[in-house]
Amino acid sequence: MDRIFAPWRIEWIRREEQNPNVDECVFCELPEWEDERENRLVARSDHAFVLLNNAPYNPGHVMVIPHRHTGDYTELTDEELLDHARLKQRTFDALESALEPDGFNAGLNLGEGAGGSIGDHLHTHVVPRWQGDTNFMPVLSDTTVIVEALEETYALVHEAFAVQEGARVLDDSSAVRFAFE
Repeated sequence: MDRIFAPWRIEWIRREEQNPNVDECVFCELPEWEDERENRLVARSDHAFVLLNNAPYNPGHVMVIPHRHTGDYTELTDEELLDHARLKQRTFDALESALEPDGFNAGLNLGEGAGGSIGDHLHTHVVPRWQGDTNFMPVLSDTTVIVEALEETYALVHEAFAVQEGARVLDDSSAVRFAFE
């Protein structure tokens, strides 16, 4: 193959601002926006939420994000830490059910030097992985091949969260809610 055509990406490339509707921090403001499905917010708990990554490494690449704005993991309270950890557990369960990966990569990029694009609001990446999911494209041409549209992934992951014990779904366009005891 000599060429890969992705003409829909030009709108993303040419945009003047990364997040034109954001005044300060996208992770602080996004949970307050009305259309959770459009904004790819999949699940919520009292202290955290799950968001599909707009630039995924693989289908199902999500971030588990504390509501409180901090880039310092040690600043989270015990209650916030436990809630964040429980929502990560639910995330692994939902992704396993929806996508049947062979494994996961999960981790935090803490600080600007760690490679994350948002260093001042911590977030945990959870990336489903399959045997052989890395091919020659990223190695030879600095190109990532995404095999599934975000909208399709959202529908699968949302449904997998919705059927979990303790899940509360307001409607099909809203994030699944959890209240951990």
